[in-house]
Amino acid sequence: MARIRIALKQGARIPARSTDGAAGYDVCALLPPDTEIIIAPGQRMLVPTGIFLDIPEGYFVTLRPRSGLALKNGITLLNSPATIDWDYRGELQVILANLGQDPFTIRSGDRIAQFLVEKWERADFEEISVESLTGTSRGAGGFGSTGLA
Repeated sequence: MARIRIALKQGARIPARSTDGAAGYDVCALLPPDTEIIIAPGQRMLVPTGIFLDIPEGYFVTLRPRSGLALKNGITLLNSPATIDWDYRGELQVILANLGQDPFTIRSGDRIAQFLVEKWERADFEEISVESLTGTSRGAGGFGSTGLA
């Protein structure tokens, strides 16, 4: 299990899982008192969280949309999944986009995204020719080549 140290601005909330079976940790907005953000249809906005992560080397965090916001309001992350590298120490901020038809209001404490903690490995690349690629039954079949169902 990864141990992630976390620093919070005053009023920020520690990311939390909603159920024991949840893989994602809900992330909440942190806005100045008595303020709100309204994202118009087609607009994108950078939303602060007041969260600073100390991710151990060998791990990273990905930010992902919350399914309920996506389904009910058309709210998603513009760069999903967003990757937070282990060596980043700035504030966690979320780029939200409104793909819905109505303005969407965000208040401090609202759950706006979720994150997953993931492990990674370094890769070494060896340049080869296309002809020397290992053969597979799929080959170069791309989009839709494995069927629709």
